[in-house]
Amino acid sequence: MPGGALRGWLHGRTAHWSPTVHGLLWAAASGALFSVLNATMRGLAQQLDPMQAQFLRYLFGLLVMLPLLLHGRLVDWWPRNLPGQFTRGAVHTLGLVLWFLALPHIPLADTTALGFTTPLFIMVGAWLFLREPMRWERWAATALGFAGVLIVLGPRLGGGSGGGHHLLMLASAPVFAVSFLITKVLTRTESAGVIVVWQALSVTLFSLPMAVLTWQSPSAWQWLGFALCGLLGSGGHYCLTRSFHAADISATQSVKFLELLWAALLGWLLFADVPTQTTLLGGVVICTATLWVARREHRRSALAADARR
Repeated sequence: MPGGALRGWLHGRTAHWSPTVHGLLWAAASGALFSVLNATMRGLAQQLDPMQAQFLRYLFGLLVMLPLLLHGRLVDWWPRNLPGQFTRGAVHTLGLVLWFLALPHIPLADTTALGFTTPLFIMVGAWLFLREPMRWERWAATALGFAGVLIVLGPRLGGGSGGGHHLLMLASAPVFAVSFLITKVLTRTESAGVIVVWQALSVTLFSLPMAVLTWQSPSAWQWLGFALCGLLGSGGHYCLTRSFHAADISATQSVKFLELLWAALLGWLLFADVPTQTTLLGGVVICTATLWVARREHRRSALAADARR
């Protein structure tokens, strides 16, 4: 089926879906891509210095977008809010430094679970600063999802092993929340493509000095791994930005908890991290919360649409 016909068919099949459902689907696609990215980056960060891994990941994210940049005009990719783009890049770089320093030392499922605290900071920030509505379903789903995260992490944090790296990973969560809130503000004036391009550019520039200090020559397989990470990262950020365009940021955060299931599976397949019973139990709680809020949001949007007719 030709590309245009395929897009037309997909649009016809999904046009009746509510903006919230579209936002949830974009967020779910973003989470799947980021899960594979995290697994790949964990392997690379165990072989090279984390700061070099951070720089190369975003450098290749920028390189894979070059065909798009060369295809259009420079003015099409120039942002309307240049200071906002670099502010977002600086904040995101800080979060990445904390994240990459902890990444090689923490199981993939733990990394993902600790990242689930980010939606809590996003939710509060969106309510306080963006004046987004917080219906009880969103509070309940986020609270239930976080309870699932506590079920997963409780035994690990209670044991005290690797506590310092866990705290570093946890500290990155509010920093990433600020970055995502800035992204939400930028979507009012910028396209998803412009935001993704300037994030890759700004993070690459901010990460370069740290990479130079610890540089070592990557192998051919490592170069290939970073190229894959560039594709995965750019695709993940594009899907995430599209989800911000489609729906309220707080409405899409609960779907992120599904990433724990992908992380547990990838950790088992690639790093022999066998999921524990608490990981599986927490995953069930998280999945239940995600599916429940998606159904409630879709039903609310459908009723609102019927009332306007």
